[in-house]
Amino acid sequence: MSAFKNRPKLFVWMAILLLGMAAGAAGVIHVLIVGHAQSYNVTREIPWGLLIATYVFLVVSSTGLCLISSLGHVFGMKQFEFIGKRAILLAILTLLCGFGAIGMEINHPIRMGIYTILSPNFSSAIWWMGTLYGVYLMFLCAEFYFLMKGMHKGAFTMGVLGFTAAVSAHSNLGAVFGLLEARPFWHGSFLPIYFIVSALVSGCALIGMIVYFNHKKSGAPMPLKYADFMDTLGRLQILTLMTLVFFVVWKIIPGIYGHPPEKYEATMSMISGPFAFNFWFFEVLMGLVIPLCILFPKKTRTPTGVMFAGLSSTIGIFFMRYDLVIIGQLVSMREGTAELVNGLLQYTPSLSELGITIGAICTCLFLYTVAERLLPLDPEEH
Repeated sequence: MSAFKNRPKLFVWMAILLLGMAAGAAGVIHVLIVGHAQSYNVTREIPWGLLIATYVFLVVSSTGLCLISSLGHVFGMKQFEFIGKRAILLAILTLLCGFGAIGMEINHPIRMGIYTILSPNFSSAIWWMGTLYGVYLMFLCAEFYFLMKGMHKGAFTMGVLGFTAAVSAHSNLGAVFGLLEARPFWHGSFLPIYFIVSALVSGCALIGMIVYFNHKKSGAPMPLKYADFMDTLGRLQILTLMTLVFFVVWKIIPGIYGHPPEKYEATMSMISGPFAFNFWFFEVLMGLVIPLCILFPKKTRTPTGVMFAGLSSTIGIFFMRYDLVIIGQLVSMREGTAELVNGLLQYTPSLSELGITIGAICTCLFLYTVAERLLPLDPEEH
């Protein structure tokens, strides 16, 4: 039986997720009672905090799941076809929970939705982000419907449209940061491409965990079909991780070469400053080095190894999102700012921000676990 159908383990798992959801609910209630200013540690100097990073992490995960699952029913790679339903379902859930996270960060999310339609600003990258992700969600839901009905032509059409929308929306998300000339750490054409590459890493990592926990029987080897798939996925993950290593290196070089103003200070805060531990331990070691050390040797590129490599890289990528969002705002845009420490601004997430982040992730996992119990997600179950 899969891990999702083992009752004692399932009970413990659901209890953990419910505790996380309770923490999220407590954070939401606190925000609704006392307001954003008293609940969050964001300021005029650092207006984007943990919830923005959580939003980016979740929608990146959604994009990655969509892109990797498309290898099956869109690009015809037979080995990847059986993951279609689960990957698209989790892509929908991560996207919705990402919307929930950014909705709690925005002071008036309902008003934003109304005026997005009534008075669109076509020159705004954020307007395009919301619109493209809305279209992407619509295609994901249609694709999941056709997959559940076994309607392969419809799934293919929606898969092509979903793939196109995913790339468009996600590259635009990178542009939300990259078009900000006032933030040199972000500014440039690098981030839209970097976001797509890191999404592929996230997709491989999450799919590896999905397949492992659904098809690895306790105390028994994984069936050959799924073991072969995990080996193929591990090889694909090596490719995406090595590509991401290339991008991480070239994220650093322009920030230190020639000491460009503001960009240099932000980059050094990541390499040897207050965010050095996050960068070297979580981003580099857990996000890149450990997964590659597991996946390169054939003897450790087992289903269990691929799962642990995916878990490690997922944790690393979460910190990658957090560091990217916060480090880009550490250099003050105003002279004479009193809150500087060693020339940089400071930010620490509040308990409400931490609670909502935990709640968003746990809600996503809870809904997916329930769906595993209620929906026919295996290829032979129509």
